[in-house]
Amino acid sequence: MTTHTVPDAAPIPTGVPGLDHVLSGGYAANRAHLIEGRPGCGKTTMGMQFLMDGVRRGERGLYITLSESRRELLSVAERHGWSLDGVDIYELVPPELSLDSETQQSLVHSSDLELGETVQMALAEIERVKPVRVVFDSLSEIRLLSQGSLRYRRQVLALKSYFLINDATVLMLDDLSAEDDDLNLHSISHAVVRLEQITPSYGTSRRRLNVIKMRGTQYQAGYHDFVIQQGGVRVFPRLIPGDHHRAFVPGVAKCDVPALDLALGGGMDNGTSTLIIGPSGAGKSTLALCYLFAALKRGEPALVVSFDETTGILMQRAVGVGMDLSPYLRSGLLRIEQIDPADVSPGEFSGRVRDAVEADGARLVVIDSLTGYMSAMPDQPYLVLQMHEMLTYLNQLGIVTILILAQHGMVGRMDSVVDLTYVSDSVVMLRFFEASGRVRRALSVLKKRTGPHEDTIREFKIDGGGLRVGEPLTDFRGVLTGVPVYEGERRDLMRDRGTDGAA
Repeated sequence: MTTHTVPDAAPIPTGVPGLDHVLSGGYAANRAHLIEGRPGCGKTTMGMQFLMDGVRRGERGLYITLSESRRELLSVAERHGWSLDGVDIYELVPPELSLDSETQQSLVHSSDLELGETVQMALAEIERVKPVRVVFDSLSEIRLLSQGSLRYRRQVLALKSYFLINDATVLMLDDLSAEDDDLNLHSISHAVVRLEQITPSYGTSRRRLNVIKMRGTQYQAGYHDFVIQQGGVRVFPRLIPGDHHRAFVPGVAKCDVPALDLALGGGMDNGTSTLIIGPSGAGKSTLALCYLFAALKRGEPALVVSFDETTGILMQRAVGVGMDLSPYLRSGLLRIEQIDPADVSPGEFSGRVRDAVEADGARLVVIDSLTGYMSAMPDQPYLVLQMHEMLTYLNQLGIVTILILAQHGMVGRMDSVVDLTYVSDSVVMLRFFEASGRVRRALSVLKKRTGPHEDTIREFKIDGGGLRVGEPLTDFRGVLTGVPVYEGERRDLMRDRGTDGAA
């Protein structure tokens, strides 16, 4: 193992994906950091990741545990697929919690010891191992042995001073068993990171963290979602659009349906978002597929975030309209993220989009659809704000974004679970209408910030050959009210493909 050579208080990696970005580089070298949260929030996992990252860098790590046995820690590591080789584990727990005969030499009855003896034994182990990184799990046992806030603070100060003298970077874990003492710990810690676990009325538990303080560092304030998955904790930093900007070539994304591009004023401009709204079954996803398929044929990487359909159904439906996506999915040009809205947080959602854009170079993003996502998540005003930040981020990178939002109802007055028209650069509305005894579809563009667009209403059809858009129709009434009525001539409407020679 190497000796500690990092400059004093310089950032060192945390070993937790995404957390370094939140902390502007990582933990501060040779300082004591408080990681606090209720049991089950992920404190132990974050501590292990910190020590294992040190081992990979040739730094010696020490895990001092007063709450869990070595056997339990190894079990946690095994479930994550980790090896703790190179990490020293020192237990201060009753021997009945560990049946491993190889570790009996370090077992101590902490409940039978005076506080001073317990602390001195921990310090002696640090002196013996001389670690660069230390995890102290947890301060709750020290609090119980102290039987008083003054004595508790004195002992934690002694630990902190000893860590500093020995040039160790330390994570002190605390399970918030006595929140009255929080300020005692906060004032003597260089940094405080609080982990929280929230259980909604429906769906899986969601976790988030908040950096309460970190001296001398311009960290990212606010809440950041994180998950505990196979392989450890992963943090999704809160998206701040102002931190992401790159120059891009202005241009227009076109599809293979010229009449559709014409309705949109030439196509979808780079760095803009287009919202497609309409009732279920009106053709919103198929319209988005037209631009997705054209982008893939041009060799542009693309992402589809699917909340409503499985990947298999999406692929099957695309083949049904003459757009086989499977070659592009196999080649990696297309990435499909299938998401259960009840099991994902806003931060994880934006994190997956960022991965596709920053790692895979996606140039077109389709989100299909926002309806289920919005319905399954609480605090909708915050979700709209989060969506606004993500669209601003994508626009600044020159990405073409297509949002699909299903409206309640099939005919008549229609409402959406949330209003996203103001955050979108373009809005395309789809409607059903009746003419000559048949149900047909109409398309109209209501808004485009970046240039002119058609103010007409066009009929469109979906069949095995894809999507067709007809000529502008003038004899419509009631399109915007949700009950369109066509009063024109039947000959102006589109005929089925192949019945009259029409393409």
